[in-house]
Amino acid sequence: MKKTILLLVSVAAMALAADLMAETRDEIAKIGQNVGAEGKFCYWTEGSVPLAKLKNFVERVTNPQSDGFVPQSDRVAVFDLDGTLVCETAPSYFEWMMYLHRVYNDSTYHATKEQIATADTIKKAVYARSVPGDMMWTEAIAQNEVFAGMTNEQYRDYAIEFMKTPVEGMTNLQWGEAIYLPMAEVVGYLAANGFTTYVISGSERQVTRAYADGALAFGRNHIIGSDIYTYATSQGNKEGWDYSFKPTDDVVRGAMYVKNLKMNKVSAIVREIGIKPILAFGNSSGDFSMFEYTVANNHYPSMAFCVLADDVVREYGNPTKAAKMKSSCDAKNWTTISMKTDFATIYGKNVKKQEK
Repeated sequence: MKKTILLLVSVAAMALAADLMAETRDEIAKIGQNVGAEGKFCYWTEGSVPLAKLKNFVERVTNPQSDGFVPQSDRVAVFDLDGTLVCETAPSYFEWMMYLHRVYNDSTYHATKEQIATADTIKKAVYARSVPGDMMWTEAIAQNEVFAGMTNEQYRDYAIEFMKTPVEGMTNLQWGEAIYLPMAEVVGYLAANGFTTYVISGSERQVTRAYADGALAFGRNHIIGSDIYTYATSQGNKEGWDYSFKPTDDVVRGAMYVKNLKMNKVSAIVREIGIKPILAFGNSSGDFSMFEYTVANNHYPSMAFCVLADDVVREYGNPTKAAKMKSSCDAKNWTTISMKTDFATIYGKNVKKQEK
């Protein structure tokens, strides 16, 4: 009887958490909508220099009388996701934490010894906050291996379910709510000023779609990320050009074939958007190629903005790394945004960094 009561309480708590997360994501969506074309920002510090630069830029390119006017059809802005729009430091990327959950905590999945060994290596690097560059591809392969065979719908549902889990090291914050509120305002502001906005993420496309959908002002077809092979359930070993999809088929997930970082972000913009952006937002060296492509030889006014993870009070920032990033951006005349000084809040007043 006690076990039944405990189970019912647990289920009720989970349902309440899901309802609260959905409510918060709706509120985040409204935050973006409420900024409006005039730029009524509420979550930036008063007198923020990068915000003033952004507003001046938008006013210039949207004013038909301005020498820098840009037709609405060419007003394209691109955003990285992790670390630019959402949390990536507590302790790592959303999709990485979902992968570790799949291997270690998902009772419906039984990882092999090899998969556990790989996950152990990745987990060690994540919690040491020292991820080597070559691990990006290692993790991408490992992640898609443990989710291979799922349909996109099943994978999306899995991601949405994981969004209900708490963000480690933060109070009152679930993964689905871990969106930088000041940046949600930027996305909404640009949309209100006739910009077409895209996410250009290193995270896998389908998980990024699931995360952004309903909370940030991007259409699902405006989400570009790392890509996987997909197959029909009855395709077998046949190549796609030699197989016809059947009414009884479904589309299932396979291995990853492109990690969307550095030059691959530029290639994705050229291939999938076909219009050179005039604004780019990122947070790491993996976004530098996207910055260069946006501002170099652009016949329209253009800017690149880099979000610096320098806040150690409200977030798990790294001031030393942020200073190096700022130096690199300053040398290129790219504008930096300090989470410490430019964000009046990050996730909202009720969210706190947990003390060790």
